[in-house]
Amino acid sequence: MNAQICKSLPENMLDASSSHREWNGLALDVTKFRCAGRVIHKLSHDGDPKLSVVLEEIGDVEPRLREDQPCPVGYIPKHMVYIPPGMEVWGFGADVRYVKDAMLTFDIAELSERMATNFDASIVSTPRLRFAEDNLWTLVKLLAETVDDPDPSVQLYGDGLATAIAARLFSRPMEEASRAKPLAPWQLRRVFEYLDAQLPRPVALADLAVLSGLSQWHFSRAFKASTGVAPYRWQLEKRIRCAQHLLLDTGASLETVAEATGFADAVHMGRTFRKIVGATPAAWRNAHKV
Repeated sequence: MNAQICKSLPENMLDASSSHREWNGLALDVTKFRCAGRVIHKLSHDGDPKLSVVLEEIGDVEPRLREDQPCPVGYIPKHMVYIPPGMEVWGFGADVRYVKDAMLTFDIAELSERMATNFDASIVSTPRLRFAEDNLWTLVKLLAETVDDPDPSVQLYGDGLATAIAARLFSRPMEEASRAKPLAPWQLRRVFEYLDAQLPRPVALADLAVLSGLSQWHFSRAFKASTGVAPYRWQLEKRIRCAQHLLLDTGASLETVAEATGFADAVHMGRTFRKIVGATPAAWRNAHKV
């Protein structure tokens, strides 16, 4: 959901708008700030750990532990700030024009239960100012891009990204885990039957993990080892295959096909269809008419 921020803004902050969404023990707020000069403001803090990720900026911004003390870490591109529970952090910019920020709030208890793991308490409680990690930054950017996307497959996609972000942020560096084992035939059959029955409605990663008797993290890896694709991608491609059948077997309009396969409208379906199939639905239908 996208909403204009109406509360009083800090000095030189002209306007701000924010979108909010929740997945898998993680809440995401993507906020755009437009500024004119020096800005200082306190970042949100409460009992949950947070990760602030600068996605775009015009003018350097920096995190501060004290309002009047510069950040001890020098500027680096694609920087992030990890904020442990209850810690105050300030955002500062000497001459800022625009900032797009993703603020992730983690429910550690829920994530730990869903991922069947105990996160290292020392990692959860240790602040990290202005650090960079390309893979983590990219995962957050991908999640932020879906914050306002109504497509049903975004639920599975976001659940998977949220799990991957938490695993990368809260796990100690370790050797690459051994190759994931595929799902057993009965597990795969049960998951496919559930996905087919729910099509094209949104499906949560937690539901699929329960069906297989695995944690969400292990299920995601096992599903990809079995099928070669992530769960959300399998669901999305299945929806496109259903659209292809409707395009060939019925005279339904593109709008009707889009509605039947869970897309917001024909334009939305057309963009996704072209990415996966390589042609627009209308062109594909004409090319495959008998």
